[in-house]
Amino acid sequence: MSLTPRPINVTFAYQQVAEEIESQILRGELKPGDQLPGETELAQLFGVTRSTVREGLRHLESDGLVHRPSPRRLEVTVPQADQLTTRAGRAMALMKVTFRELWEVTMVTEPLAARIAAERASADEIEMLQGLHSDLVGAEGQMARTIELDEAFHTRIGEMGRNRVLGLAREPISLLLFRGFAQIAPYATQFYKRQIEAHSNIIAAMRDRDCDRAEKWARMHIEDFWRGAQIAGLEDAVALNPRALS
Repeated sequence: MSLTPRPINVTFAYQQVAEEIESQILRGELKPGDQLPGETELAQLFGVTRSTVREGLRHLESDGLVHRPSPRRLEVTVPQADQLTTRAGRAMALMKVTFRELWEVTMVTEPLAARIAAERASADEIEMLQGLHSDLVGAEGQMARTIELDEAFHTRIGEMGRNRVLGLAREPISLLLFRGFAQIAPYATQFYKRQIEAHSNIIAAMRDRDCDRAEKWARMHIEDFWRGAQIAGLEDAVALNPRALS
């Protein structure tokens, strides 16, 4: 009988330290605000060196699971949404996801976000959205500014629905897709006006508390984007260079 060789994955000790602390946080054994022991005590608990503990804690800090309110105090915390979405966006960019993959998911998340926002947004929030839209109208023809304001517009709609799960799910996907506007706009010059029309109708539907209409126009907006990608021949092209998210 011959033995089939297989590579053995060796996990560094600092990774094991970080993974064990992370597991306890996820299980709820360690809660936000709980203070972690010092490096010396952690080294004794895990049977490793202080430098190993320090490296493990550095990774947990980078992931937003612990933070230092003071140099000598380390506490469990909840990662900020922008940390999570940036990490997810970078991962998708490194995977070289295509416009088609992003569009297929965005066709679900953006109409849903608009529908929930139409139901739950306050009058003040809708007026703030109108302000962003007015700035977008004024930026017609300015590529970078248009992308910035379009991202802000859709992000605000996601926030207005007050559904954190949807917010975390849609943010990295939609940002990658909408930043692709720069690749599509040269081939679809009517896109600026179509974008302004869609945004105007989404806001009007929100003012009327018409969830169906808000959802419909959000879907039409994403369909327009997809048509632009098709005109540009970019359906299966990589949506964004990974360095753009660094």
